[in-house]
Amino acid sequence: MTKNVGEPMIFVTSRHYPNVPSGCAISYDSASTTTAAVKAQSAKKAALKGTNGKRVTKIRTKTHFYRPKTLKLARAPKYPRRSVPRTPELDSYKIVQFPLNTESAMKKIEENNTLVFICDVRSNKRQIKDAVKRLYDVEAAKINTLIRPDGKKKAYVRLAADIDALDVANKIGFI
Repeated sequence: MTKNVGEPMIFVTSRHYPNVPSGCAISYDSASTTTAAVKAQSAKKAALKGTNGKRVTKIRTKTHFYRPKTLKLARAPKYPRRSVPRTPELDSYKIVQFPLNTESAMKKIEENNTLVFICDVRSNKRQIKDAVKRLYDVEAAKINTLIRPDGKKKAYVRLAADIDALDVANKIGFI
């Protein structure tokens, strides 16, 4: 294309004008005719083929619709909702309440290497074992529990073979 004197020119890219080679300089009026030709070409294509393409429907595999899981941001509270953290309901001192020093309990200490405690009814064997370890620094080999007729829980704490129950009872101070 030749440049006329005084006629403004534009630089062409193939993205805007697919029929014109990239890097050419064309005048404004020829650019408008080129765009008109491109529009006519696309209109012809649309008339022949149609503007509505075939829609693909999503296959549903369930009979129920579930709301999609959207973005859930982590909470950043301005102030704590509880001013003081709650103390645990069952700590070691609430789990193991006191040792029993009845005649039958003394017999267990001497013959079976077993200490007898009254414990909280809600505590389980693992909690009792941990509480005895924390309070008296002794390792329990086995725990047997029963709930007495008065509603209290009795725990038979069998100590490890290397620990003497009589020494532990003296250290606790109920013999």
